Amino acid sequence: MTVDTTDGAGSTPVPARRRDGVRSAERALAPDLARGIMLLFIALSNTAFHLWKSAYGPSGWQPVTGGWLDHAVQFAMITALDLRVYPLFAFLFGYGMMQLFLRLTAAAAATTTAGERDAVRILRRRSLLLIVIGLAHSTLLMAGDIVGYYGLLSLALAPLFLRRSERALKWWIAIATAQLVIVSAQPVISALLQGELGSLGDAGAEPGAAAYGAGEESWFAAAGTRLATGLFVTFTAAPFSLIGGGYVIFLLGFWAARRRILEEPGRHLPLLRRTVVLGIAVGWLGALPAALAHVGVLDVPDDAQSESGALTVLREVTGYGAGLGYVAVVALFVHWWSGRAVRGKAKAAVAVTAISAVGKRSLSSYLAHSLLFAPLLAAWGLGIGARLTSATMALFAVGVWLVTVAGAYALERRGRRGPVEAVLRRLMYR
Repeated sequence: MTVDTTDGAGSTPVPARRRDGVRSAERALAPDLARGIMLLFIALSNTAFHLWKSAYGPSGWQPVTGGWLDHAVQFAMITALDLRVYPLFAFLFGYGMMQLFLRLTAAAAATTTAGERDAVRILRRRSLLLIVIGLAHSTLLMAGDIVGYYGLLSLALAPLFLRRSERALKWWIAIATAQLVIVSAQPVISALLQGELGSLGDAGAEPGAAAYGAGEESWFAAAGTRLATGLFVTFTAAPFSLIGGGYVIFLLGFWAARRRILEEPGRHLPLLRRTVVLGIAVGWLGALPAALAHVGVLDVPDDAQSESGALTVLREVTGYGAGLGYVAVVALFVHWWSGRAVRGKAKAAVAVTAISAVGKRSLSSYLAHSLLFAPLLAAWGLGIGARLTSATMALFAVGVWLVTVAGAYALERRGRRGPVEAVLRRLMYR
């Protein structure tokens, strides 16, 4: 895929500050398709927060109530989605940042250095706008917003790492990985040496789902809870990721974008296959003890299952592997898809186009989830969340995602961007 560095009327390069974003001809299918699927995973992983009448387990996130089908859904969520979707989001976020940076510098009319500085300024403005959008989203509708979180991380990481070479990125990936393992493993190792591994954590802490304020009957009271949570996630959790090595997944996205792994999956098949097998195996096996304990198959102390317990630490660290594995699955699918015969492809092509249309409008679609979730499910709205279970809530989430797929596909056919993307680009390239 070539990058168009002209304005479409001739050969004059377009300065980065005049560039109005990604053109259709520049888009690769794999990143957009991965973002579209990711938004389904995000909708599903956020379902537990809206079941505000349910009793939550020691982890504070998944309910323990319901029948066998609900427990099956909870088991699947813990194994495949919880603490696994956000690494997927972060990788794609980093990948997209590097793609945009490379396009902006390729289109710059000035010298390479000046073009890079111009691109970093635009990305800094984008990061600040994402922080504002994220905090507004948290306050108005969804406390667990991740847009502001990634906006702050990108604000710190863009000037430090976007201009690094592939070799330098590899070194920093190794450093960040070591940070992640050391910081995450230190409390577990200390508790293990003291013979107190089972008591590591705090099962008596307030359930994390309470931070979403879904059970508040007053919208203003819920907004206060959500704002406090949003400020914590953005300005405490995000900086801690820089200390704890959580930014490694961003750097992997930077590196992969420089290698064009998602644009050209056929050139990286061995790497992608290894990532699928190892990443998903590590991710699912790392979450399996927590899932089995949640449904009562394993007898594990509640403290170990709590948000700061050993099983949660294991789930969090191994979740990075699962997130990368999911991206690799999409890349391999796109490679297979692009080479298959035309026969029988038309109907399936509509589905692929529609899902990738969601990925192209990922920010609008992500915010639309909350517009459909919160007013219908929260106690301050219609309160439907009180009558749903894990299984019925999962069906509701799939329905919400399908609504965004239909909306994105309609915009795609009309050649229009998502409304939030259009505003964001106007402000970025002002």
